[in-house]
Amino acid sequence: MGHPRKALRTTTVGAVSATLIAGSALGLAPTAQAADAIRFVDISGDGGTVLKANVITPAGTDSSQRYPLLVMPTSWGLPQVEYLAQAQKLANSGYVVVTYNVRGFWQSGGEIEVAGPPDIADASKVIDWALANTPADAQHIGMGGVSYGAGISLLAAAHDKRIKAVAALSGWADLIDSIYSGRTQHVQAAALLDGASLVTGRQSAEIRQIFDNFYASNLSKEQDMINWGKKRSADTYVDQLNKNGAAVMMANAWGDTVFPPNQYADFYEKLTGPKRLELRPGDHATAELTGLFGLPNDVWTDTERWFDHYLKSADNGINREEPVRLKSRSTGGYEGYPDWKSVGATQKKIALSGTTTIHTNVDSGADGGIVFLSSILDQIAQAPPVASIPLLPRRWAAVWRSEKYTAAQQVRGTAKLHTTLTPTKESGTLVAYLYDVGPLGLGKLVSNAPYTFHGQTPGKPFDVDLELFSTAYDVPAGHRLALVVDTVDPLYIEHNPSGAQLTFSSPANDPSYVSIPLREQ
Repeated sequence: MGHPRKALRTTTVGAVSATLIAGSALGLAPTAQAADAIRFVDISGDGGTVLKANVITPAGTDSSQRYPLLVMPTSWGLPQVEYLAQAQKLANSGYVVVTYNVRGFWQSGGEIEVAGPPDIADASKVIDWALANTPADAQHIGMGGVSYGAGISLLAAAHDKRIKAVAALSGWADLIDSIYSGRTQHVQAAALLDGASLVTGRQSAEIRQIFDNFYASNLSKEQDMINWGKKRSADTYVDQLNKNGAAVMMANAWGDTVFPPNQYADFYEKLTGPKRLELRPGDHATAELTGLFGLPNDVWTDTERWFDHYLKSADNGINREEPVRLKSRSTGGYEGYPDWKSVGATQKKIALSGTTTIHTNVDSGADGGIVFLSSILDQIAQAPPVASIPLLPRRWAAVWRSEKYTAAQQVRGTAKLHTTLTPTKESGTLVAYLYDVGPLGLGKLVSNAPYTFHGQTPGKPFDVDLELFSTAYDVPAGHRLALVVDTVDPLYIEHNPSGAQLTFSSPANDPSYVSIPLREQ
């Protein structure tokens, strides 16, 4: 009967490759003709695993010239021609560019390791190959990529001190805090990654077991999963990365449903070398997408400027700009800040007064949306998920509202929930939502985050502290903010036993609140 998945993979890589190459040929990368022709090569990775790669060098190179080297691992599930338009553009401006298909995907050998030690060793092997087989300059090496390529680039820079600059676009610094934040499985995000890898790659037995334990909520394997994820997180090696001194640029989207922005912002604050953080509207990798077809794109423009300054010593001013650059979901304009903590310099609390009990296991109608689709709609049409706040059933949703604001409120950064929770069962899940509520009671989603607990004593209160996903959103004058808490959301796996109830209270000696970060006026 043959191998249908292999056939599908081969067919799909041909289709994707043709699309990307056609995009360049049709003028989406109009200056690509200046670079030397693309070469498709095989590179021997860690343990001899064959990595399918392509190489583009500046036009007219000879053995006497040396050029900065850029190594770009592919995104999860995408073929080696993913970066073709950008690679040609970078080669035109004087870089040797090597992009390669990460092991376990498409035509590269091996199995998917999810940025494990073999993937990190592969990155160094690709650098070795480039230095031996291209006019690359060993003193000026950078790495970059989107999503999976971003995560591998950060990890490689922590392990290989030859890497002097990194551009990590829509990636992760903490894998566990990305898809298991609040001790809750982000099931739609995980299913997307799982499904894509089944079609385009070869899962190792280890990653299959990780996915299965993840879906099954196997608490006996929870610490093993966390340890597995930490080994694959640049945050674990931040001291090494700082010691190596690579200049790190990170970019992400406010609505990234695979790698939420909080973990990038937290990691950014730990970096001590040259650094830059850019956050824009959108979902996972959507902010960079048009650039992959050679179209004008702010993320890729800044990526090239970053490499130009730190690999070519170009005086382009990027090192003198405010290093934290944000684009609001509401206004579309860029804002600059000296650091992350300055983003939400003013904190305004909304009191969560009284005692409220909700029943679990029923979706109240307040939801975080659908992976990819909801945040893309917000990106292109400023249309986030909505809910009618007055109509939310109070049996299954707790609701608190602010006063009506007389002036616009520029929410910037990370809202934080603090409350006292008394459960009737030892395990449970809640999801917190922050809404912008207009005069008619229609709420537009500003942010959300899940929270799961295990091993609590039924009837005994305990503190809950939860960071909502970071954002930049302008609440118009005349509107209110509302905090809604329920227990079911299709984005996440919930852990509420049948018949469970959650009671939220606000003790006099420890009041409950949600802290809203606001831009300093």
